[in-house]
Amino acid sequence: MPSLSTPVALSSARPTAVLLANGVNRLEITLKLTTAILALAAGVYTYLGVRELLNGSATTVFFAAVIYSVAVSVGIYAFWVFMMQFMPHVTSLVGRLLMAGCMLLGSLMIVAMSSWLNASALAGAAAIQQHLAITVQNYTRDLDRANSQAIAAQSLLPDIQLASSRFAKLAEAERAGSLTGTSGSGTVVQLLSQMSTQLDGLGQQVQESGKRVSGLYEQGSKSLAKMRELISDRGPIATRSDAFATESLNLMGVIANLQQTSVAPAVKRAATSLSSGFIAPAAGGRSGDLAERQTAVVGKVEGAIATQAASLADAADKILALPRIEPTRFQSLSPAEAVLRYAGDFIPSWAGAISIDLMPAVLVLILCVVHAAIRREGLPVASASSLTASDLVTALQIAREVEDARRAAEARPVSTSGEPAAAMAVEPPAPAAAAAGDENVTSLSSARIGK
Repeated sequence: MPSLSTPVALSSARPTAVLLANGVNRLEITLKLTTAILALAAGVYTYLGVRELLNGSATTVFFAAVIYSVAVSVGIYAFWVFMMQFMPHVTSLVGRLLMAGCMLLGSLMIVAMSSWLNASALAGAAAIQQHLAITVQNYTRDLDRANSQAIAAQSLLPDIQLASSRFAKLAEAERAGSLTGTSGSGTVVQLLSQMSTQLDGLGQQVQESGKRVSGLYEQGSKSLAKMRELISDRGPIATRSDAFATESLNLMGVIANLQQTSVAPAVKRAATSLSSGFIAPAAGGRSGDLAERQTAVVGKVEGAIATQAASLADAADKILALPRIEPTRFQSLSPAEAVLRYAGDFIPSWAGAISIDLMPAVLVLILCVVHAAIRREGLPVASASSLTASDLVTALQIAREVEDARRAAEARPVSTSGEPAAAMAVEPPAPAAAAAGDENVTSLSSARIGK
């Protein structure tokens, strides 16, 4: 037999269901407050995002954006409060599936009306900057290609100068009689000097074209530098975008001028005129033998000119066959449009924007799990140690009402047939004190007998 001085160990552990139920009750205000704060944050970022999409006066834009953002906040708050109140208590499989479908549909609607605007507010300026940076890359590529095609004709300059020098040397050699065997400045010398002069003029055109191309390329490079400064600047993105558009128009003009400045068409025309427009001069020799030698040399010069012209024409054709460059046209985008176009580059911003709107979904799922655990374990019967003062007062009042009802039921006599005595024809006699106190009152039974 245990000693009386040994304390009896009593279990003070509370059931898990009670702890979960108490936790849900304590956190009810926290849940609503958290949902309200998240809805307010979504509304603020929605206001910042939708403001960039509206046009009109400043007052109209302000009130329209405020109304839309307030509607979004109220809708998000009401939707998640409804889900927290009803979804955890739906136990049937069909009901749970329907509630899950409603939550999925509501989440999609929240993303459609709020999340993408939140992403626009969070990453709109960065998305526009990326759009400007990609446009600069395209313009740089177009400018380099246009400059390459424009200076491609410069590769013909050595051939032109070489041919001119060749004809000039032949003319000097003919003055000494190396070609016809007769010294002097006759027909052959004049023809060779004329070809050398024409090729020199073509070479000067190519050189001047190269200077113009260099000037245009430098101008385009300055525009690109200005555009890069606008991208890295810290001013308002809308202002920088407008200045960027102006520089892009200037750069497009530079690219078009570079394509028109190419000297390849002029080389092509000059080469064609050298061969097709060649007219063999008549031999001016004083003797028939000299005239024949001059005619033979002129024929050889004509063949050399035709060969040189064909070579220049082929080189010019290759340059002209290069595809024409169509410079990229700059398209201004709003922050929302830029975020949608470059969504893959701003996944963290999209994740943050969607999380603000859909974070209450995690709370709804937690409530579903907790209430399922409470139903599975069941709440224990309340004991005296777990009741509060209010619970005790309520219990005593209910017990008193039950006792009064029991006594009233026992006070009524019951007949053998189970019907109350009041249904019988004989009425119980009135109390003596009542009869003595009121002599003028006739009992119901006496009145019936008298009749």
